[in-house]
Amino acid sequence: MPPPQPSAPAPSPMPPSACPTCAASVAAEAPAFPFCSPRCKQIDLGRWFNESYKVSRPIEQADLDEE
Repeated sequence: MPPPQPSAPAPSPMPPSACPTCAASVAAEAPAFPFCSPRCKQIDLGRWFNESYKVSRPIEQADLDEE
């Protein structure tokens, strides 16, 4: 019987990304991912509510149609 073939190496975990609010390093397993903390998550939500962020163009019917 031939020897068993070595198994493929496990995929490497995703590299850390930057928190969109404060640019801190965030692991993909973080509970608030892509944010580094619930605080940064709330800050981002507040920016949407205060209209600091805007959609770059008017929404068109094609944007709403499912493909």
